[in-house]
Amino acid sequence: MQEVVGGQRPSLNKTFDALRRALSPTGNTGDAIFRSLLLAAALLMLVIVGTMILALAAKSIPSIRQFGFSFITGREWNPVKSEFGALPFIYGTIVSSLIALMISVPLSLGIAIFLVEQAPARLARPVTFVVELLAAIPSVVYGLWGIFILAPFLRVHVEPPLQHWFGWLPLFQGPITGIGLLTSGIILAIMVTPIISAVVRDVLPPFQVPSVKQHSRWAPRSGKQPEWSW
Repeated sequence: MQEVVGGQRPSLNKTFDALRRALSPTGNTGDAIFRSLLLAAALLMLVIVGTMILALAAKSIPSIRQFGFSFITGREWNPVKSEFGALPFIYGTIVSSLIALMISVPLSLGIAIFLVEQAPARLARPVTFVVELLAAIPSVVYGLWGIFILAPFLRVHVEPPLQHWFGWLPLFQGPITGIGLLTSGIILAIMVTPIISAVVRDVLPPFQVPSVKQHSRWAPRSGKQPEWSW
């Protein structure tokens, strides 16, 4: 029995050493434990997302059995008559998100390129702070601002000329109320602009052209020879 146990100990030690080196290239036990904790945290996020998907699927089975997939394609929402159609809500979500992306992506790219390439440091810091501060504003505040300030402004000054020139589009048809897909798209664009600009600012530096090459590019236009310093 002792021989078997004695034969198992070296194999267990080898397995432990191999696992430790797989988790830490340096073979340090502390690094292996820390990396194991990080791996467990990452796997925990996947488990949480998978659990959420399973929970939503399990809770939606009764409604699917009762109403079928007409819930997605239906247009009527009348709880009194047990009619539940989510197509208008799905359409509004997709269209307002597309409007937000059409507004926020060019704006965010312009802000990020200006802050990384053009703006001096004394101006880039406060502008970056103000842009990132928009992400800290609660969505409820954006909603109230949209209802009481943005919607009346669009109803009076923006939507009438848009309906006059682009009334053939479904987006600008119907009565002018100021509360619609355009308003929600603008609010969503303001909300996601800080996030997109922050991501672009983090991505740009590795692809940023060195200042020496920028100066050499500008030199022929100014009629001066580029100056190189080593």
